[in-house]
Amino acid sequence: MQELSKYLDGAQKAANISSEMIKKNFYNKHNIVHKGTVDLVTEVDLASEKILKEELTKSFPEIKFYGEEGGGEDWRNGDFWIVDPIDGTTNFANRLPHFSISIALCHDGVPLVGVIKNPINNETYYSIKEGGAFCNEEKIHVSNTSDINNALAVTGFPYNRREHIDEITTRLKNMLMHVQDVRRFGSAALDLCYLSKGIYSIYWEKNLKPWDIAAGQLLLEEAGGKITRYDGSKMELDSLELLATNGILHEQSIEILKL
Repeated sequence: MQELSKYLDGAQKAANISSEMIKKNFYNKHNIVHKGTVDLVTEVDLASEKILKEELTKSFPEIKFYGEEGGGEDWRNGDFWIVDPIDGTTNFANRLPHFSISIALCHDGVPLVGVIKNPINNETYYSIKEGGAFCNEEKIHVSNTSDINNALAVTGFPYNRREHIDEITTRLKNMLMHVQDVRRFGSAALDLCYLSKGIYSIYWEKNLKPWDIAAGQLLLEEAGGKITRYDGSKMELDSLELLATNGILHEQSIEILKL
């Protein structure tokens, strides 16, 4: 635990430096490049990843780096920083202040340290394996909602949603028939933060990448939640789907998401 603390401190420092740069550029006009039909990257994403890579590798040269924009080696073997420089780029590009920096230290694909920071409201979520989950020094925990009618749920739509629209809308309709309501805000990392904080009780999404969920998975597990694939089987960082809940509603959610 004590050894992991130095990595947490380093990740928080890197996130803070990148966060300041992002805030300064938030209202600027951005150079937007389309990686796919609706998948974006801006010059600020690239600048953020450059800062994070420089800061983390300077402090911890023994740990390899794997980022959304620059890639890297096979993150499944050894020690890696798995990083999303801006999770929620579409929000950022449209000046919607709901996006985050996500940093996870992983060993053989298993998250050990996680930091997620929203640069605009200065909320920082963080966790160390077996060390609890926190937001700005305050310990957080998943909700105790047991009646699914009172559960606020959240989801996200994949970038290839046009090819899978029937599957997406069927699951959304099924969930809407059971829960209090469903939200869709566009940052997987922050969705996992809000689930860990007890705001949401259910979250599901497909086609997520390791950098979207590595830090958030650890945070949720440390906050007492549960995360699997849609069918309840073990979720890996490259499973391309997740169902995350407060644990109490997990089995019900599995049944609702069945097609």
